[in-house]
Amino acid sequence: MVDDKVGKPAIEYGVVPIDVMASMSGLDFVRAIFSGELPEPPIMQTVEPFDCRAEPGIVVIHSVPGLRHYNPIGSVHGGYAAILLDSAMGLAVQTTLPGGTGYTTLEFKISFVRGMSEASGVIRTEGRVLNAGRRVATAEARITDTKGRLLAHATTTCLVFGIEKGGAES
Repeated sequence: MVDDKVGKPAIEYGVVPIDVMASMSGLDFVRAIFSGELPEPPIMQTVEPFDCRAEPGIVVIHSVPGLRHYNPIGSVHGGYAAILLDSAMGLAVQTTLPGGTGYTTLEFKISFVRGMSEASGVIRTEGRVLNAGRRVATAEARITDTKGRLLAHATTTCLVFGIEKGGAES
């Protein structure tokens, strides 16, 4: 994949070619991103994740909300939580997939329980697979603060599909 505007390979921007992803088990792929062996997706630059871990069906991401995440009413924008929750759920699904298989989010629902601010400190997002089938997977995620208080939670449904050599969907 090449960015048409500047002609640079997409991997320079953190976009891993589909063939690379397809050649690895989902768990190995996610762990390679978390270890820095593969670049993290560009969207994650907005939330600056750290201390991430992946086990089969489980992903944990830590982050710190800051002023750059604020909305016009003076609190952390819901999009910050949405990025973390959607990522944790999707990556948890990815950890259950064999090589040559991918997923895409079909839908997700978020419930915001407590507001976040720059004073929230480190938050923990944990995604867990509820069911991973041949064509559909479901997962849930929770964001908690350092005191273990629930800040937001979500559920998702993902479409699971095969990836052929050359990046085509099967």
